[in-house]
Amino acid sequence: MSASRRILLTSSIAVIFAIVVRVSLSPSPSQCRVIPRDAAWPSTDGWDSFNTSVGGKLIATIPIGAPCHQIFSSGSNISTYDQAQCDALRNTWFFPETHLVSSSSPMAYQFGNNTCNPWSSSDTPCILGGQVVYSVNATSYVDIQKAIQFSEQHNIRLVIRNTGHDYLGKSTGAHALAIWTHYMKDIKLIERYDGKNYSGPALKVGAGVEGIEAYEFASANKLMVVGGNCPTVGLAGGFTQGGGHGHLASKYGLSADQVLEWEVVTGTGEHVIANSESHPDLYWALRGGGGSTFGVVVSMTIKAYPDTFFSTAYATVLNDGTNTDALWEAVGVFIKTLPRLVDSGVYVVWVAVPFGFLLMPAIGPDLHQNDLDELLQPFTDKLGELGLQYDYQSWEKPTFLANYQSLTASWNVSDYNLGGRLIPRSLIEENPQAFTDAVRFIGSQTIISGVTFNVDKGVASPNDVAVNPYFRKALMGISLGTSVDYTNWTATLNGQDIITNVFLPKLAALAPQGGAYLNEADFQASDFKSLFYGPHYDKLSHIKSIYDPNDIFYARTAVGSDRWFEDAEGRLCKV
Repeated sequence: MSASRRILLTSSIAVIFAIVVRVSLSPSPSQCRVIPRDAAWPSTDGWDSFNTSVGGKLIATIPIGAPCHQIFSSGSNISTYDQAQCDALRNTWFFPETHLVSSSSPMAYQFGNNTCNPWSSSDTPCILGGQVVYSVNATSYVDIQKAIQFSEQHNIRLVIRNTGHDYLGKSTGAHALAIWTHYMKDIKLIERYDGKNYSGPALKVGAGVEGIEAYEFASANKLMVVGGNCPTVGLAGGFTQGGGHGHLASKYGLSADQVLEWEVVTGTGEHVIANSESHPDLYWALRGGGGSTFGVVVSMTIKAYPDTFFSTAYATVLNDGTNTDALWEAVGVFIKTLPRLVDSGVYVVWVAVPFGFLLMPAIGPDLHQNDLDELLQPFTDKLGELGLQYDYQSWEKPTFLANYQSLTASWNVSDYNLGGRLIPRSLIEENPQAFTDAVRFIGSQTIISGVTFNVDKGVASPNDVAVNPYFRKALMGISLGTSVDYTNWTATLNGQDIITNVFLPKLAALAPQGGAYLNEADFQASDFKSLFYGPHYDKLSHIKSIYDPNDIFYARTAVGSDRWFEDAEGRLCKV
């Protein structure tokens, strides 16, 4: 665990609404970004002038947890307490919608550094901690250009934020200015996109378009697009730039495989279109090389496919304390069925927890209900043979959107530390018992989930896109979590360490030359360059040096992040 995570920031961030109070006049350290207490931090007039230049779109951060605290410590000690608002916040804290409307609140609670915690004592002052100081509510590429220019001129840390769905702390940062792209919502149908490698329907989506918005628009035009599972994930942001998988992955590949072109503002402020013919290196890098580091995406154009019918299945088997061995014998059979399932185009999500095993769900595009039932029959037959009580449901829907809307609607995003690993198909084919044993070890103590797919044919060659080529060998991405304890920060930090030092090594030992899906991985991974990016890292680093030569863009575990570190007070400095 890095020192910047472990130390609770106690110094006041001197900002309230559009006012910045410089606490001291000490010079900023050499090779570091400036912070509010530095003499080089912009004056109030400087921020006012910048706000005018972006049409009044500058937002000063007040953490959304402020109503749970008597004082927002901003140099002015403003009272923010409202018990009714606090109670309402606590009831909805765990869901994306609570954070979507905020320009600063990290959905992954830990990256706020436990400051302004809604569950801490109301007498504890609310401070910014790991959250950004200001955000620009960008609605055009010009707003983005001006934010980059201001950040570079004043040597201020810059953060790119869309929805805030982020398990690696990329969408927030202490003492930073954020470019908030959430309201860039334009969607356009291109009935026939004619490009070098694709001719057919496409959608052009703004940086702020969420998955459900793209799904609804596509459905209205009898089409569907490759997106994520959670409806509020931003399609063009870190999701696709990090690879991106969802219900159509086993049929069409990763989201990154679908991109036809990007509209981008680079680190030099240049507004460019990147595709296979114009800026092809940037086009390649953004297709899976990670978000928040090469440029700010304004829009993305992706392939669209004719809509079709879907089948879906759910299953639940509870562990009652007397059936544990039988349950895991059945899970072993389920795991052996996965290659055949994904080769039939099915996308499978399963979860193991101390109280049981859940299939939630298996989704088959162009697959009838009875066909999906048959594919899962070895598992259900084994459950019956072992005398295990289980619940199984399946159905068929006529369109992608109808099927999507039939799925579980609640998406809890803030309750867990996270880590992950890609599991190669060869492991399941050659030694499924070893994998089952590892899942049982982890699942008996905490939550572990497997998202299963076949994306081998998403592109002609694994090197056609920047996604770690190991993805094409993978049968599934494993995600595992330990509970966040909002009343015990030390326990929360220890939970992440258990993921890093106990649970993930169990999986790594089975595939020591493996990889991880960089959107659902362990941000503490010391080998993130090889684990997240594989053999592409050096090429990606070179491309970054072309489009962001001054290292304006930084994000944890992103390409080029190894050239920076965060000190004890969250200041970003060159290594």
